[in-house]
Amino acid sequence: MSGTVRLTAAQALVRWMTAQQVEIDGVATRYFAGVWAIFGHGNVAALGEALTGVRDTLPTYRAHSEQGMAHAAIAFAKAHRRARAMACTSSIGPGATNMVTAAALAHVNRLPVLFLPADVFASRRPDPVLQQVEAFADATISANDCFRPVSRLFDRILRPEQLIDALPRAMAVLTDPATCGPVTLCLCQDVQAEAFDYPLSFFRERLWRRRRPEPDRDELARLIAAVRGAKAPLIVAGGGVLYARAEATLAALAAATGIPVAETQAGKGALVWDHPQALGGIGVTGTAAANAAAAAADVIIAVGTRLQDFTTGSRTLFATDATLFQVNVALHDVARHDAEPVLGDAEMTLRALTDALKGWQVPVAWRTTVDSARAAWDDAWLAATTPDAAMPSDAQVVGAVWRQATADTVVVCAAGGLPGDLHKLWRVLRPGGYHAEYGYSCMGYEIAGGLGVAMAMPQRDVIAMVGDGSYLMLNSELATAVLLGLKLTVVLVDNRGFGCIDRLARASGADGHDNLLPAAAPQIDFVAHARSLGAAAERVDGIAALEAALVRVRAERGVTVIVVETDPARTTVAGGHWWDVAIPAVSTRPAVAAARSAYEDRVSGATA
Repeated sequence: MSGTVRLTAAQALVRWMTAQQVEIDGVATRYFAGVWAIFGHGNVAALGEALTGVRDTLPTYRAHSEQGMAHAAIAFAKAHRRARAMACTSSIGPGATNMVTAAALAHVNRLPVLFLPADVFASRRPDPVLQQVEAFADATISANDCFRPVSRLFDRILRPEQLIDALPRAMAVLTDPATCGPVTLCLCQDVQAEAFDYPLSFFRERLWRRRRPEPDRDELARLIAAVRGAKAPLIVAGGGVLYARAEATLAALAAATGIPVAETQAGKGALVWDHPQALGGIGVTGTAAANAAAAAADVIIAVGTRLQDFTTGSRTLFATDATLFQVNVALHDVARHDAEPVLGDAEMTLRALTDALKGWQVPVAWRTTVDSARAAWDDAWLAATTPDAAMPSDAQVVGAVWRQATADTVVVCAAGGLPGDLHKLWRVLRPGGYHAEYGYSCMGYEIAGGLGVAMAMPQRDVIAMVGDGSYLMLNSELATAVLLGLKLTVVLVDNRGFGCIDRLARASGADGHDNLLPAAAPQIDFVAHARSLGAAAERVDGIAALEAALVRVRAERGVTVIVVETDPARTTVAGGHWWDVAIPAVSTRPAVAAARSAYEDRVSGATA
C-alpha cells in the first residue's frame, strides 16, 4: 500500500485505532470497542472532530466522571479477559488527573486501557494555559506526568509523526500477556490539530494475536517431578488462568489427578463451585477448606497470580517447608516468595502438566482430608448465608443474591467488606460469573465497573454489589447506564458508613474513628437519589423481600437499584486468615495495648 494521506494527528490516531484487530474464538474483531470522553479545552476541538468522523466504527461514549468512565473501560477489558479494550480521553488538568486513580487500578490489576489526556502546547506559545500545572524546576513537566508511575507505557506526543512509532508500541504493550496494563499517550493541544502526510500503509488492518510462550523444559521438569513426589499438592489459581482462557484445562487436570484448587480474587471462577476439587477462595478472605489445604500442602503450584498479602495471609498461610512453584507469563512474578520459577503461559503449562501426569493421582489420604474439609465448609457456608431474625449481615445478603442467581449472572464488587464475603461465599456457576476489583480495592469502582461489564456482556445478568460508603463516592455512571439502555442491577448494602473499616479499627483497639455515621446524621434517601439519575429503585426490608425484588427485576430491562439495610457489626467468622495490620507500639489506651500484644505474638509466631 503506497502513497500518503494528509491528516491531523488526532485524525491519524483514531483512524489507526479503527484498523487494529484481534481474534476471539476464531473471529477477527476490532480491538478498540470505543472511546470514553469528557470533552474540554485541549481535546474537544481536534480529537473531538476526529472522533466524529469515525463514530460508526469507533463510537464515542459520554460519561459523567473521568474516573468512572475509566473504571468502566477497565471493567470492559477485564470482562473480555484482556482480549479487547477501550480508550479514555479528557481535557488537560483536573479531567486528566481524575483518571490517575483508575490508571493505578489498571496497573495493579494488569488490565489494558488507553489513556489519551490532553496536554500543554508543545510550542509553549500561549503558556501558561488554563489548568496548566507548572513545575518551576522542570519546564517539561505537566500534570500528566502523574500518569508515569501508573502506566506500563508513557509517551508525550510532541510531533504528529511521532504517532508512527508510538502507536504500534502502545498496542504491543496493551496486547502482551506479560506487560499488559495501562498506556498513556499525552496529546499536546496544538499537535493534535497539526497535519502530516502519513503513509497509507500505517492504516492497514493489523491482526494482533495472543502470545502463548511455552514453559522452559527444565523448569517444567522440576515442577512435574515435584508434583509426582508430593503427598499433599495444591493449585492456587489466579487471574492469569482466566486471561489465558485455561479454565477448561485446569478443570480437566484437577479432575484427572485429584489436585485440589484454591482461587484468588482475580482467579475466582476458574472452576465452577461444585467441581469436586474446587475449594473456593484462599487467604484472608478465603474458605476454611482452602486455607486448611494451603497450610497442609507440601507442594503449591501458583498459576497466574502475584500472591499478594491477602492471598498468602501476609506470608503466613503456607507451611515454611512447602515447595512453592510460580507459573506465570511475567518474569516479574515468577520468583516471588523465593519460588521455583516456571515462566510460561498458563494454558500451555497446565496442558503440559496434564500430559505429564497421565495416570498419576494424589494420595488417597490427601484426597480424603480435602474432601472432609470441603464438606465441613459446606456446613459453614450454609450457616453464614441462612437468614435469621436479626438485622441481616452482608453474608446473608450475598446468600440471598446467590440463591436468585442463574448461570448467566455476573456479580461485580470491589472495596469494603463485600469482596471478602463474596470471595468466601459466592458460588460461581459459570466461568466469568465473578468480577472483583481487589488488586487496588478501589471504592467507587462497583457501579462504573458494572456498567463496563454490562457493555462487554449484554447477554449476561450483571449485578453490582456496593456498600453505601462506596456508592456515595462514585454513583454518577448510573445515569450513563440508563442513557445507554443497559440492563444493570445494583444491590446497595446500607450499613450507614464504612462498616468494614469500623470493624478493623475496633479490632485494632481503636474506637471506630467516625467510620460509621452518628445517629443524628441525616438518613440518606438512596432510593430517591437513584431515581433522580433515571434508575428504578426500591428499599427492601430483610432478606425475603430482597429475594422477591431480585426475582421481579430479573425479568425487567433497564437499571435498578435495590437498597437493603445491614448490621455493620456482623461479620462472617467462618473461614478467613490473619492479615498483617500494624498496631501502634505505644498507646495509653488499654485496648490498643492488648491488640499490640496479640499482634506481637502473631508476628513472632509467623517469623519463628
